This record gives sequence, structure tokens and C-alpha cells, in this order.
Amino acid sequence: MSATAPSDIGLTTVDLVEGWRKVGLDEGMTVIVHASLGSLGRVDGGAATVVDSLRTALGPAGTLVVPAFTWQVADPDPDHSGIPAPDVIARRAAVPLFHRGLETTSMGAIPEAVRMLPESVRSAHPQASVAAVGARAEDITSRQTLGFALGRTSPFARIHDLGGHILLVGVGHDRNSFLHHAESLTPNPRLKVRRFPRELDGERVWVEALDVGNDNGTHFPTIGREFEQQAGIAEVTVGEASCRLIPVKPLISFATQRLGELLAAERAQ
Repeated sequence: MSATAPSDIGLTTVDLVEGWRKVGLDEGMTVIVHASLGSLGRVDGGAATVVDSLRTALGPAGTLVVPAFTWQVADPDPDHSGIPAPDVIARRAAVPLFHRGLETTSMGAIPEAVRMLPESVRSAHPQASVAAVGARAEDITSRQTLGFALGRTSPFARIHDLGGHILLVGVGHDRNSFLHHAESLTPNPRLKVRRFPRELDGERVWVEALDVGNDNGTHFPTIGREFEQQAGIAEVTVGEASCRLIPVKPLISFATQRLGELLAAERAQ
């Protein structure tokens, strides 16, 4: 299945809306989008056109969510302990404090285009925020704990409870943040420590918070592929991008159990 524009012109909002409809997007949906702008091919107007098309497809009752992660808000010397040397002090002092207007440069053009919308709202986690526009944007972004930022008290849990969907545009499940949410629900998740600066009573301090670890392509691509096969997820080409629309609730049910099995087998070796 494909939805494309003629090769000599770029994709327009109309072209993209037609494509999203074929993927399965409908008015009123809550959707978190993981996307590579370049995968679509030429788009007239770039990321702003893609965002406009997604909002048009979702309609006024729908909600568009994007990861707005800020990896630059992190300890540049995480393995250094004890009293820091002057160069470590300088590097740590250069790390910005999180604020809701901080750029999401590491996440790509589409999340940044959503974040920059005047009506966009954003959750408050220093490293793992999301930005959202639409009917449920305030609801989704209102709560996010510092620890287990994608876990039970997070925008991801709220999107799950709302019966939301994940749209993958030209990317695989190694970019699907909901699989971190699934791991947070397993009995024995892999763990890491997040470390970031905060301002407390006018003083800059460093905060540590426990979270699920990074997958680095170990299990997430396998779980995503297995779920798509089981659920009969159809791949649709929009422009030049391979796209899939994934329902959150059945994915999390499948992924939590399957990831628990894979992690248990890994530890038993």
C-alpha cells in the first residue's frame, strides 16, 4: 500500500493526510509519533507541513504527541565520583537547566516543530519530556515523575489509558519509546541512573533518579516485529517512508510479557 506525490514535486499536506488515512489515522485519535522527516522524501514546507497534516488527520478532538527528550541535560562525566576536578566542574556547569522552551535538537525536526507551536504543552521531566497539541494535551503532559520517567506515572501511561496509538514513520521499534514503558512494568527491568541539574531554592544541585536501562537494539526490534506479525499490522508507504500504526494497549500487554521472558532468559545464561 502506498500514498505518494509525483516525483517532481514535494509532498503536500493533502498528500500526507491521504497517506495517514491509509495508515489508519482517524479523527479523535491520540497518537504519539516517532518519525524521520528525511524518510518521507521531499516535503513542501518540511516538518511544519508534516505536523500540519497530522493535526488535520486527527482533527480538533485528536491529540498529537511527540518525544521531546533533552539528552543535553545530563552529567557529562557520569563515572566521575568524589570531589570534581576543575575541568569536570566546568563541563557540568555548562549543562543547561531544563525549561519547557529548551530545544529538542536530538529528536529531529518533527518533534521540534510540535514543541515550537504556540499552543504546544510539554511535560516537565528534565530528560524525557513529551510535547503535545490537541484535545488531551494538558491531560497527557500533566504528570511525570523524575524516577521511571516513562513508567506508571507518566504521559506514556496516560496515552495507554486513553487507548492511544503509536505512529512509526520511517523508523523501527528501536525508536519506539513505549517499549521502555513496557519494560518499566516487568518484574525485573534493566536499570540505570539518570543524573541532571535542577534549581532548588535558588541553588543549582544535581539530582539522581532511577529508571529503566537502555535497550540499544537488543530486544526491542525483536519484540516489535513479533507483535506486528501477531497483530497483523499493515505497513503503508507514505511518500518514501515505511509507516506503521500500532495500538498501545495490545502492544504493552504483549511486550511486557515477552520482554519479561527475554530478560529472564538472558539472566539465566
